[in-house]
Amino acid sequence: MNNLRILFMGTPEFAVGILDHLVSSGASIVGVVTAPDKPAGRGKRLQAPAVKQYAVKQNLNVLQPANLKSEDFQKDLKRLTPNLIIVVAFRMLPKV
Repeated sequence: MNNLRILFMGTPEFAVGILDHLVSSGASIVGVVTAPDKPAGRGKRLQAPAVKQYAVKQNLNVLQPANLKSEDFQKDLKRLTPNLIIVVAFRMLPKV
């Protein structure tokens, strides 16, 4: 699995355990796609998703597209050239 270029897609705390397992096993994570930061709590301050918080601590490349069909996001995906995309607790993916 170390030769695969893996793109991970996930957002909530549940997905962090799986991403952590991949990182700990030495997998080559070329990028992490997660939902954009959202206002949360009483002060409605921007809160980063759990997956982003973990990915930043691990110095992983984080993408937070508002629209999965956008040309910019599609270009970013092609640039990363993943061999495998692992999707855990993420939104519905478009056909493109």
